Amino acid sequence: MAVSLPIDVSLVKGFLADDEADALYRYGCEQAANGALLEVGSYCGKSTLYLAQACRDTAPATAVVYAVDHHIGSEEHQLGEMFHDPELYNAEEARFDTLAEFRRNIRRAGFEEWVVPLVAPSEVCAKHWQTPLAMVFIDGGHSLEAALSDYRCWAMHIQRGGILAIHDLFTAPEEGGQAPIAIYRLALASGLFEPLERVNSLGVLRRI
Repeated sequence: MAVSLPIDVSLVKGFLADDEADALYRYGCEQAANGALLEVGSYCGKSTLYLAQACRDTAPATAVVYAVDHHIGSEEHQLGEMFHDPELYNAEEARFDTLAEFRRNIRRAGFEEWVVPLVAPSEVCAKHWQTPLAMVFIDGGHSLEAALSDYRCWAMHIQRGGILAIHDLFTAPEEGGQAPIAIYRLALASGLFEPLERVNSLGVLRRI
């Protein structure tokens, strides 16, 4: 499915493959009329754009995507690390900072009506969370501690029939970090989720 966005998504920084983006949009469209969508790890907004497009296309009057990110980067984005982007580094404050770029992309797409940025660590946002969620997309920090925290914070807020999507699933350590696939397996072992499909490195499950 080729999704048409209001801006050239190839110019948006991010690590989401085209087939993964299409799958996020497809499941977002399936769930947007059923309740709120939420993503953990918005970075510069590439995945947010696809989820917001699903909200606009499916239930424009009521749908919304909560975009959870502290916007100071995960471990791999920090100065000297493999995925560090110097264009997103604020030298004056000596910190990685994606918030301005994220807000710019959402504004350029005209999606501010469908996106609610939550600029704080995942566990802080989840402390008093009470809104049932129709879909959760986890793509936050890839340390085991961070991934487990994201799963424990948000998975139980997914309503029955809702979607849990987890990015960067790699079976072999040489292909990539193992924390995302660890929480994917944890979700399966819980008996609360059933697998739907794997699209590239994206795993999609449904809450039973």
